[in-house]
Amino acid sequence: MTLTQQIITILMCVLATVLTRALPFLLFSSKKPTPKFVRYLGGALPTAIFAMLVVYCLKNVNILSGSHGIPELIAICAVVGVHLWRKNTLLSILLGTVIYMLLIQLVF
Repeated sequence: MTLTQQIITILMCVLATVLTRALPFLLFSSKKPTPKFVRYLGGALPTAIFAMLVVYCLKNVNILSGSHGIPELIAICAVVGVHLWRKNTLLSILLGTVIYMLLIQLVF
């Protein structure tokens, strides 16, 4: 990539970032209530994105070879258990990641 192309790429990334941050404030006035569909998306999308990430992370797990998906299953159970116990998404994901990494590095 030439220097000009690099500069254009960086500027486009900056523009996209600024637009995505400013657009909601430009579209939705603080004087009017937020539309119902936007509130619905705000509630539904985090769960949908999390589910999509789980599917993406498990798409290459082969239960017929290797560790048979046991480290993934243990990590998923840990995430669900900690989340039901503490109701803290960040803690659940962090603990699940640490458990999975320890399992694949030290056990399997």
